[in-house]
Amino acid sequence: MASTQEPTTDTVAEKNEGACPVVEAVNTIGSQWRLIVLHDLAESEKRFNQLKRSTGASSRTLSRVLDDLEAAELVNRRVEDRPIATYYSLTEKGTALEPVFSELEEWSTNWE
Repeated sequence: MASTQEPTTDTVAEKNEGACPVVEAVNTIGSQWRLIVLHDLAESEKRFNQLKRSTGASSRTLSRVLDDLEAAELVNRRVEDRPIATYYSLTEKGTALEPVFSELEEWSTNWE
């Protein structure tokens, strides 16, 4: 029996075009440690050691994650001279993720 459907000429890239922004977002924020740090900074600005204690991350992991989040413009680093201290906070872009996290939390509560 012959098919009545017209053949599609969409390439794989064209078919996946709608998913690309989601994939890019997940790649930016999707690691466990990135999510933990972003969630923790949603509460307030924190110093490195405060973040280390509250997240349970090692110094090496936390330093790498903070660098990644700063490069993605999700976290801002502020250095004070007296006393010497480095503070981390969410940027406007990072703060804009808070409703997304709330929705993911609700989804997880309902379905996991």
